[in-house]
Amino acid sequence: MKILLTGAEGFLGWHLRCRVHATTEHEVVPVGRSDWHRIPELAADVDAVIHVAGVNRAADDELVDGNVALAQDVADALDGTSSKVLVFANSIQVGNGSAYAAGKEQAAAVLRAAAGRTGGRFVDVHLPNLFGEHGRPGYNSFVATFVDRAISGERPEIADRPIELLHAQGAAQALLDALEPTSPDTVRPAAHPTSVRAVWDALERFHSTYVPSADVPAMADDFERDLFNTYRAALFPSHYPLALTPRSDQRGRLVETVRSHGGGGQTFVSTTVPGVTRGIHYHLHKIERFVVLDGEAVIRLRRMFHDEVLEFPVSGDRPAVIDMPTMWSHEITNVGDRVLTTLFWTDSLFDPESPDTIHEPVVRAAAEEIA
Repeated sequence: MKILLTGAEGFLGWHLRCRVHATTEHEVVPVGRSDWHRIPELAADVDAVIHVAGVNRAADDELVDGNVALAQDVADALDGTSSKVLVFANSIQVGNGSAYAAGKEQAAAVLRAAAGRTGGRFVDVHLPNLFGEHGRPGYNSFVATFVDRAISGERPEIADRPIELLHAQGAAQALLDALEPTSPDTVRPAAHPTSVRAVWDALERFHSTYVPSADVPAMADDFERDLFNTYRAALFPSHYPLALTPRSDQRGRLVETVRSHGGGGQTFVSTTVPGVTRGIHYHLHKIERFVVLDGEAVIRLRRMFHDEVLEFPVSGDRPAVIDMPTMWSHEITNVGDRVLTTLFWTDSLFDPESPDTIHEPVVRAAAEEIA
């Protein structure tokens, strides 16, 4: 299926592109601000449209008019085309009387009418409060703001209340599921019940455990794992590598490479001959740790759908932790003249039925490496 995705450069759009790449064979036609004017051209030969672009923070008039205008542009682009599936990233706030809710509600009406005119199918996905990796503090989510405060050591003012949160990957899956012919016309994905205070307490605990010693904090469930991954993404790359402290005596040296407060996970050690690269993949949820025990290596990482490649030189002489951020392709290359020994740790046991390991070159112009 060929999908036109509006808002592809934004928070949810980026997460959706990552999930499409990792879990489907669909082709995404991304639309950002710079090529918004091309929507009529780009919409002509797609099978579906997922409309994620929206105005989230603005004056009341702009929240209404801006969201309606974006929807109208999509509707105009679809007029005269063949029937398509049209999926809208709406909000559970619809009906609460706010300007944002009014803008989203009116945008949905515009898109529903457009789908009706072309004989297409419209699916209205009412998303709860979202959080996830690379959210913008003060814009995408209070979680992103709390993460920023936890890392900077600033304590926010907290007005506690119950809240339901959904990781952006869960929202992305809900939007993909809406493409299926069996999808209902209105969808409201399930979210995790928590509270504003509980989110802050978890982030504060993560920070006090992780940064000083590279200890992996306890995580009660998938929600806390996703929250920890959100926190780790904000640390990257400026807080890495995380140095380890070797303990030496006349017998030799001991290095504690993984101290996990909440569970075992899986540990394995590999050897790599000079010049060879391992990895060349990314994960949607898995926490993966690299620690070089002997030899010299370079770890390279690239955030999905970005071009910049980051490099970390690492050595067994100076043991340090680099935990791979989710949705960053990563690899490790032996750049020394002897065999490289590396310890790898993941927070979960490998499941061949759901490996969460997706091949993706880090240096995309390079020749295919040996994985």
